[in-house]
Amino acid sequence: MEEKNHITEIEADNQKIIENNELNIWEALIPVFALVAMLFYNVFFVFGDDALSGSNQFILLLGAAVAAIVGFYNKVSYKRMIDEVAENVKSTSGAILILLMVGALAGTWLVSGIIPTMIYYGLQILNPTIFLAACVIICAIISIATGSSWTTSATVGIALIGIGETLGISLGMTAGAVLSGAYFGDKMSPLSDTTNLAPAMAGGELFAHIKYMSITTIPTITVTLIVFIIIGLSIDTTGTPDISDKLSAIKGAFNITPWLFLVPVVVIALIVKKTPPLVALLIGTLLGGIAAVIAQPDIIKAIAETETLDFKSAYKGVMNAITVDTSVETTSKELNDLFSSGGMKGMLGTIWLIICAMVFGGVMDAIGALARISKALLNIASSTFGLFASTVASCLALNVTASDQYLALVVPGKMFKKAYEDKGLAPENLSRTLEDSGTVTSVLIPWNTCGAYQSGVLGVGVGEYFFYAIFNWLSPFTTLLFAALRLKIKMIRS
Repeated sequence: MEEKNHITEIEADNQKIIENNELNIWEALIPVFALVAMLFYNVFFVFGDDALSGSNQFILLLGAAVAAIVGFYNKVSYKRMIDEVAENVKSTSGAILILLMVGALAGTWLVSGIIPTMIYYGLQILNPTIFLAACVIICAIISIATGSSWTTSATVGIALIGIGETLGISLGMTAGAVLSGAYFGDKMSPLSDTTNLAPAMAGGELFAHIKYMSITTIPTITVTLIVFIIIGLSIDTTGTPDISDKLSAIKGAFNITPWLFLVPVVVIALIVKKTPPLVALLIGTLLGGIAAVIAQPDIIKAIAETETLDFKSAYKGVMNAITVDTSVETTSKELNDLFSSGGMKGMLGTIWLIICAMVFGGVMDAIGALARISKALLNIASSTFGLFASTVASCLALNVTASDQYLALVVPGKMFKKAYEDKGLAPENLSRTLEDSGTVTSVLIPWNTCGAYQSGVLGVGVGEYFFYAIFNWLSPFTTLLFAALRLKIKMIRS
């Protein structure tokens, strides 16, 4: 179908591609340059870590406004832009529902003691001889359980830094091990916002993304563990790590029992059986709620603000855990931040970011900018490897310039989506590359929100831990190696 002789809509693989013959490549890039410049100023000079509270989201809307001005100049109607924005937002409805359900599951798994039980047993694998490798494993377990690398490093990570220092181990080594494990867990956890955001931007599905991402992530973490074991065996350690206070604090606040592992086992079994993600997460949430009432009645009573546990108070306690902020106090100040959840409410910031990104992407689609940029990228990156390399470079550039890992996923995700489709590549290729190069490298940039946060929390400069954050800097090389060798490159089924 043609409109005003310069806009063409092409249906390909159930995707609508809008081409605008009036638009040249430099005009198509104007909104991108404007967006990156505004984000860089907003994060680096003004809001810092707090930029995701709303200012970055509004910057995405301003980027959309710049794209609209370019569109008006090139004879694109307002109605076409709004219609395309509506289509873009509609396409993320599944991802948004999954995000809400992830928040709900995190809430019930906290108050039921499932997450604390994982942490309790994870802490006990400490051993002085393999301390650094143990740091990786502990932080990986906790980060998978919580879906947050930030929370992991700010709680258990701080404790491990202290333990490592008493053993005479370099702070940079310990911090690198902590961050390697924390970001591995963050990437692989369905509770993680970035793990949900990447497939949402690429047009993929959450559990397919996690499964496909394991192809590059597991070899990377394996190499990381081997290196840390070698380092650990080659250095002298003194003393024995004392974690008894942490274990006592967890046991004092929760009823810890291996039976609680039945809930995650059921959810994993459902995922393996290819149960739809929303169904698996809903069942996991409900089972977590039931487990909370049975295993942690005192916590449920405290949340419901009642002294007796009846149906009404149990319902109120579980519903609060599912929907709003919930926390469980322990005797350990370091652990208190770990045992808190925002429920469904805690996911609203990421959902807000996704919607605003879809507005920007929708306008860029409508004016033909994404199609124009995709064509240019395909001309430059004529090979599949070239496309993967361009994606990695873009994610790294956004982490350096826009100073935020979320934007390093959002902007390249929208920009490269059509280029991958044109190459016949499944969306999992893009979402995996976004995480392998966008999520994990953010902590290696001192002025990035992640780099600034982690170095501040752990008390170790980025320069000190950079080399030892092996998983983080090795991940982009692994994804490029797989692309160069064309290993496990998934194509769109015809």
